Parts: sequence; C-alpha cells; structure tokens
Amino acid sequence: MSHLTLAAAQIRCVPGDIGANLALHLDAIAQARAAGVQILLFPELSLTDYLSVPDCGRLMRPLDAAEVLSLAAAAGNMLVSFGMIEAAEGAPCNAQLLVSRGQILHVHRKLYLPQYGSLAEADHYRPGRRLATAATPVAQLATLICADSWNPALVWLIAQQAPDVLLQPVASARSAVGAEFDNPGGWDVNLRHTAMTWGLPVVMCNHCGTRGGLDFWGGSRILDAFGRELIRAGEDEALISATIDTAGAMRARALLPTARDADPALIADLIRRTGLMDDQSSEMLMSDTAREEQARM
Repeated sequence: MSHLTLAAAQIRCVPGDIGANLALHLDAIAQARAAGVQILLFPELSLTDYLSVPDCGRLMRPLDAAEVLSLAAAAGNMLVSFGMIEAAEGAPCNAQLLVSRGQILHVHRKLYLPQYGSLAEADHYRPGRRLATAATPVAQLATLICADSWNPALVWLIAQQAPDVLLQPVASARSAVGAEFDNPGGWDVNLRHTAMTWGLPVVMCNHCGTRGGLDFWGGSRILDAFGRELIRAGEDEALISATIDTAGAMRARALLPTARDADPALIADLIRRTGLMDDQSSEMLMSDTAREEQARM
C-alpha cells in the first residue's frame, strides 16, 4: 500500500485506573476510525499511565485479559498500538501491543529500561530480549519504546529490517532526567535524526499533563522519511494524523543509502575486535540476510 494514514492519540491518562484509560482508548479509536486512520499509536504504558512506582501486582495483565481483547476488537481493521504492564514469568514487562481485527499481531517488550534521574524502571520491569518488525497487511511496522530510541544500536538494528514505519510510544517528562537536560529539545533532535538517517517515517506519541511529580510535555508528532515534520501536537490532549507515501521512503533510502551500506558483518567484526563481546554474542547482531551474504563470499 503506497499511502498510509498514521495517527497519534495523545491522551491524558488517569494514574492506575485501567477502566478510565480503557474508555479513553476506545473513544480515540472511534475518532480515528471516523478520520480514516489506518495505524493508530498510543503512548507508552497508556493503559495504566506511566507511574514512577507502579503497583504491578494490581495493574499487570496477561495478553488475554479482557481489556486487551476489548481493544483488539474495537480496532476493527485499523492497526492499534497501545502500552500496558504485561504479566510475564519472573517479572512484568513494559510492553507495547499491536492489535487489529480482534487479534494481537505483535508485542514489543521494552529492551532498555532507564535507571537514572527520577526513572527506576529496572526496579519494576523485566527487559525484553527480542527486536523484530511486525508484518501486517498494510505495512511492515517496528516499535521502540521511549528509552529504546536513545540506544543507537537498537535504532540501527531495527533499521536493518527495513520497516515501513517506526512507532515510538514514549513517556517523556521535562524533569525526568535532570534540570540540565532539555527533554523536548532532545526529542526534536532524536526523532529527526532517526527519520532522516534511515529513511524511516516515524510516529511518536507522548503523554500530556502533570501528575506524580512528572510534567509530561506532549509534543506527539509524525515525520516522513526525509526527516520532515508533518504534524505536531501541543501540550494538551490531541488526536493528530498525517498521510505518508511509502514510495517516498524508498526514494529517501535510495538518495541516502545509510541502511543499504550499514554492513552488519563489518560491525559484528569490529565489536569482536574491540573485545566488547564474544564471537557468539556478536553473531546475534547480524541479520539473516547479512549472514547469508557472508556465507556466499
């Protein structure tokens, strides 16, 4: 499909109230459907709100929970991505689910759990161990949750899989890292760099409102594959949407072939030579395609 209508639902979540947040999701889904949206993104941990000290025992849900099934059914033929605390073996995960037509199509579990400033996610969640795109009838989608996007290796790895769109659900507050850091300005740089460097359309969706000592600044936005911002939300609740041309992403990647020339085999070899990890671990960095190409040499 050449043209895709993307949207971000910047909702004002209610801390720890899954019922209230579910209602916000269902309302935004209905609005998005009326607007002809095909892919709708909610913020990180949108079903529970982002809580500095979450009551995981009460708030975590299995993948077959009633709330999950309700959102999957409500999505209809849209692709809807939302965040939740997933009940998982050992410890819960900060997870982002992609649902459509009553089914879960993909689960991304946050890989890079921040443990700095006012953030202590590693105290509450187990990190994910898998990074893969989701094949859907309309597009190949990738997801990175908030701090995942600040680990250049994770962005590099997902770009090698050539997704059509990168979904970036976040929970960014002005005060989260420290007074010297400009979080809204940092995201301006981060998002534009990702989109432009990798020829990758991006949808970022943040929280809004102040609660629990965190000042969420909103600023959800959609960028095209040339790093151009198509639309941006303010600091209040908003449903924003834009249409992108996936053929444009192919043109961007042809003009600036960063992904084509990334050379995973070289990176894996350099990592081995620096002694950062052993041969077996660095081999995991190489895509199946790169391994096949290396085998033919």
